[in-house]
Amino acid sequence: MKNVKLIAEIGWNHMGSISLAEKMIKAAKKSGADFAKFQTWSVDNLKPGPWDKDGRRQIYEKAELSKEDYSKIQKICKKNKIKFLTSLFNHKDYELIKHLKSDTIKIPSPENRNVNLLKFVSKKFKNILLSTGAAKINEIKKSVKYLNKNHVTVMHCVSSYPCNDENVNLSRISKLKGIGNDLGLSDHSIDILSCTLSLSLGISLIEKHFTIDNKLPGRDNKFAILPSQFLKLKKNVERYKIMMKNNNETFIAQEKEIRKFYTGRWSK
Repeated sequence: MKNVKLIAEIGWNHMGSISLAEKMIKAAKKSGADFAKFQTWSVDNLKPGPWDKDGRRQIYEKAELSKEDYSKIQKICKKNKIKFLTSLFNHKDYELIKHLKSDTIKIPSPENRNVNLLKFVSKKFKNILLSTGAAKINEIKKSVKYLNKNHVTVMHCVSSYPCNDENVNLSRISKLKGIGNDLGLSDHSIDILSCTLSLSLGISLIEKHFTIDNKLPGRDNKFAILPSQFLKLKKNVERYKIMMKNNNETFIAQEKEIRKFYTGRWSK
């Protein structure tokens, strides 16, 4: 089986605080994450919408990171030996992270049909993680065609926050197989069960919203999992890998006694 990597989606749970972001990065590393992921956008490029009436624009303004902030965060990630990753919502905002010289980028679900962005990232990044929330299978196939020179991980996602069990739709992962180079899961359910179950479906990447305190401000902190849960997910991945190990195609050494003495023992 493929080596499954884990992404701790910090997103904007830091609410603009680099010191809080550092605490989350350290906790993510300690919990077994391979990537500490953030989100890159500029409020200047945000169109009018329902977020103007429910307080989200103010949250975005507070959580927005500068070019210098990204440099600090990347250095913190390097220091703690965890890979930096971010989502990109607009090709213009590439200027905020251009200097980081990363070879991997995440396209979030709302932008998986954004042709201009897809064409742009195909020229700037080697590895593309494409989230599939709120999109049809044929739309994802069309999007991946713009990324035919990249290594694409197509990530099953349901854009519901949080996502109830009846909407997780893990069976959709099998329908995404073969569209890209690899399969992944960007999960928004309330715990790690769906992530653990998805391991048998051939995924190589799991992304889970991550926080150090569910009481912190911001919508995402409320449904993100805590370090203890993330660590349990990491252990589940390790156990799954062990359980899937193919020792041989016949019986194992521990079964020799059963074969020798137990077969037919009730047939006196």
